[in-house]
Amino acid sequence: MKRIFIFLLVFCSINASAQFVKLYPTNWWIGMNHNDVQVLVRAHDRSIKRMKVSIEYPGVILEKVHTFDNEHYVALDIHISPAAKPGVVKIDFGGDKISWPLGKRREGNGTKFASGATSADLMYLIMPDRFSNGDPSNDRVKGMRDQTLRRDTVFNRHGGDLKGVENHLDYLQDLGITAIWLNPVIENDMPERTEHGYAFTNHYSIEPRIGGASAYKSLIDAAHQKGIKMIQDAVYNHVGLEHFLFKDQPDSTWFHRWPKFTQTNYKDQTLFDPHAAKADKKIMSDGWFVTSMPDWDQRNPFVEKFLIQHAIWCVEEFGIDGWRIDTYAYNDLEFMNRCNQALYNEYPNISIFGETWVHGVPNQSYFCENVYNIPYKSNLQATTDFQTLFYGIQPALMEPFGWTEGVNKLYTTLSQDFVYKNPMRQVIFLDNHDLNRFYSVVKEDTAKYKTALAWLLTSRGIPQLYYGNEILMTGLTSPNDGYVRLDFPGGWKGDKQNKFTASGRTKKENDIFNYMKALANYRKTSSAITTGKLMQFFPVDGVYVYFRYDNKQTIMCAMNTNNNAATISLSRFAERTQGFTKARDVVTGKSISLGDSLSLAPMTNWVLELN
Repeated sequence: MKRIFIFLLVFCSINASAQFVKLYPTNWWIGMNHNDVQVLVRAHDRSIKRMKVSIEYPGVILEKVHTFDNEHYVALDIHISPAAKPGVVKIDFGGDKISWPLGKRREGNGTKFASGATSADLMYLIMPDRFSNGDPSNDRVKGMRDQTLRRDTVFNRHGGDLKGVENHLDYLQDLGITAIWLNPVIENDMPERTEHGYAFTNHYSIEPRIGGASAYKSLIDAAHQKGIKMIQDAVYNHVGLEHFLFKDQPDSTWFHRWPKFTQTNYKDQTLFDPHAAKADKKIMSDGWFVTSMPDWDQRNPFVEKFLIQHAIWCVEEFGIDGWRIDTYAYNDLEFMNRCNQALYNEYPNISIFGETWVHGVPNQSYFCENVYNIPYKSNLQATTDFQTLFYGIQPALMEPFGWTEGVNKLYTTLSQDFVYKNPMRQVIFLDNHDLNRFYSVVKEDTAKYKTALAWLLTSRGIPQLYYGNEILMTGLTSPNDGYVRLDFPGGWKGDKQNKFTASGRTKKENDIFNYMKALANYRKTSSAITTGKLMQFFPVDGVYVYFRYDNKQTIMCAMNTNNNAATISLSRFAERTQGFTKARDVVTGKSISLGDSLSLAPMTNWVLELN
C-alpha cells in the first residue's frame, strides 16, 4: 500500500507539472545536424524565472538558461551529443520533472521524405477546409473561438479536412498529380475567417478541425505510399493575434512595434532600389501585413531559433518533402537565408519556393537564387512565378497580338530566364487561393483554357494546379476571396453532384478532365518535358512555337492565339525539326506526317512528339 501511495504521488506530481509548463519544441531527435536546441519553456500559472533547472541524461547537456522580463518564460540551450540515445529526457524544474522525448531520426531521407518537388512533378494546391469532409466529428472543436460551420457562406468554415484529402488520393493519382501542396495546417484559433489557415496561434499544434497531427501523419504516409509528395505551407512573417506568444510575450522584442498601427507598404522595390529611403524599407519589412497578424521581429535571436527549429521539427516529425513560404518578401531576408540553409543542411534534397507576388522579372528574381552581383544574395531555390502568369500566359490569351502585346509578353518574360540560377525550379501556375480562377479570367472559353493548360504542363518549371482546375471551377476575388475558395462538389456527404467521378461531371468537364489527365500522365514519362531544355521562337502573327528537348526526345508545342486557323512553315524551325518526318499528338495519339507546313486550329496549343 505504501508503494502504491508513493507511485501516485510521483504520478500526480508529473501530471501537475505537465499542466503548468509546456516545451517548444515538444520533442527532438538524436543524430541531427541541428543538435544544439533551444527549448522555449512557458509556464501558465507560476513564475519559473528563478527556478533551478537541471538535466541528468547521458549525452544531453544543459548549457545555459535564459530568462525574460515575463517570468512565465525561460529558454534552455541544450546540446545533444553523438553519445545520446533515444529516450525520454527529464528536465527538472525545482523538483518537478518534465518529459522531453528524444527520438530516433526517420529513415529514408531523400527517398521516402524530404525528397523535394522538381520539374518532374505536377503539384496540386488544396485548401483543406474546402476540398472534402472526410471526418465530420472534427467539424467543430469545443473550446475553439470559431464555432461557425456554414457552407452557404464563403466567410465561415465548411468542414473539409485532411481525411477528406486522403480519401481522394486515388483520384489525384489518376489525374496525374505527383505532389500536394496544402494551405497551412497549423492551428488557427482565431475568432473568424479561420478557413485559410494563415494566422497561426500555436506552431506545435496541427489544426484540430482538419484532424490534428494524427490525420496529418496518416495523410502523408498514405500519399508517400502512392508516390505523392507533400509540400507544407510555411508562414514565417507573422502570426495571428491569438497566438500565445503574442498574447503573453516573453518580452517586448519579439514583435515589431510602432507608436500606432503601421501596415507594410507592400513595396518590394524598396528592398533592392539603390535609391530607396531607409524609412520606406523599414515599413516594407517591419510593417504588419494586416491588423490581425502581428509581425515577428526575426532579428531577435530567440524568434529566429523558434522559427528555424519549428521548420526542422515539421520535416522530421511529419516527413514532408518541401516548403512553400508565404509572403516571402516581407520577411527579414537575412533571416530567411539562415532558415533556408538550416533546412538544406538537414535535408539536402528538400525543395523550398517562396511566394513573391511582385511585378517584374528583376523584382521576382531578387528573392531567389540569381546571377546578379549585388550585396544581398538569396539562397531561396525558386519563387511562385507570377511573371509568367500576369505578364505571360494571361495576356497571351486575352490581349490582341502586337510587337510587345499578346503572346509576345509570354515570349519576352521567358526570355529573361537568364537572371535565374535555375529557372526549372520556378513554380508556374494559372491561379491559386488568392487569385481569380483562370477559367473565369478567360471568360469560360474552353479553347483558351485548354491552350493555357497545355502551356502549363509543357513549359519550363514546376507546374501547379489549384483544386478544381480540372472540373472548370469558377470564381472571382471580387467581392471577396472566398469566392475562389468554393467547395469541391462531391466532397461532402449529401452533395447533389460528385465531380470526383466521371458520371458526376458534365460532358464539358469530362473533356477538360481527360485533356488534363492525358497531358499530366504523359509528362510523367517525358524526359524532354521533365528535365529537358526549352527553346522558343519569337511569335509571328500570334503564333508562338517552342520546343522541349533532350538527347532522347523532342516535343514541339505550337500555340495559335488567334481566333482563326493559321499555317506555319516548318523550315523556320529546322534547328529543332531537322531529321524528323512524323509527329504524334500526345493527347489523342494521332500520328501526322511532317511536310513543309503545319496547319493550326484557332486558339490551340498543339503538343507533338517528333519522331
